Amino acid sequence: MANRGFLVLVGVALAVMILAMATFTVRETELAIKFRFGEIVRADYGPGLHFMTPLVNNIRKFERRIVTRNYPSEQFLTSEGKILRIDFYIKWRVADVATYYTATSGGDPEIAAGRLGSIVKDGIKDVIARRTIQQVVAAERAEFTGEILKRAQDSTAGLGLQLVDVRVKKTDLPGEVSESVLQRMRQDFDRQATQLRAEGEENAIKLRAEADRQRTEILAEAYREAEIVRGEGDALAAQTYAQAYSRNPEFYSFHRSLQAYRESIGTENDVLVIKPDSEFFRYLNRARAR
Repeated sequence: MANRGFLVLVGVALAVMILAMATFTVRETELAIKFRFGEIVRADYGPGLHFMTPLVNNIRKFERRIVTRNYPSEQFLTSEGKILRIDFYIKWRVADVATYYTATSGGDPEIAAGRLGSIVKDGIKDVIARRTIQQVVAAERAEFTGEILKRAQDSTAGLGLQLVDVRVKKTDLPGEVSESVLQRMRQDFDRQATQLRAEGEENAIKLRAEADRQRTEILAEAYREAEIVRGEGDALAAQTYAQAYSRNPEFYSFHRSLQAYRESIGTENDVLVIKPDSEFFRYLNRARAR
């Protein structure tokens, strides 16, 4: 009985050992390759538990997450033959793990970093060689690095890698060049500022002239409408006076005389030179005669 129990334990232990050797786990942050006697047989494993044949297959795992690598300062020539020193870094991830394993001598990250660095340096060299120092310094950083990234991405497919980003950390100018470049940039900025000020002044003059023209037109239109209204009012007043006169000419004449008296007599510091028996005092003389 003791021997039988011992054999059962040995059998269970062997079964567990064989099961452990026949299974492997791939995490979400990993990529895995299955080999059979050193030859790649599968490289498309997703996260989870997988099986293999013990002693026949073996598994290699690689990082799925983005890798960042800084590169030391490199010198590049501009289109005018000047030297620029540029520091940059690269972000990449493994896209095709089988190709990556084959192209980098067994998935060596240092080999991958070296080859990617060479590809990106060639892209930077090509981009800078078509620009002057001033254009490189004044260019938008996103536009500059975007062109480098686009050129480099076409060359990374053969490495099984996806180039995620390329960033320029620092751009240095040689000491003898820095001051001349800055002076040239100041001159260009001054020229642009002068041009913008001139254009602004020209636009201001146009706006003021247009505003004055509109003001003149508005005032002329308002004066025309006012004259029309005044004329219509005068015509209506004349018509009203005429109707009143035709109904009772004597009363109308008397009313107009009172208006004339009110406006001409009794005003402070006014002097009226007129004959007492003139037509102007006709109604006053009548009142006195009574």
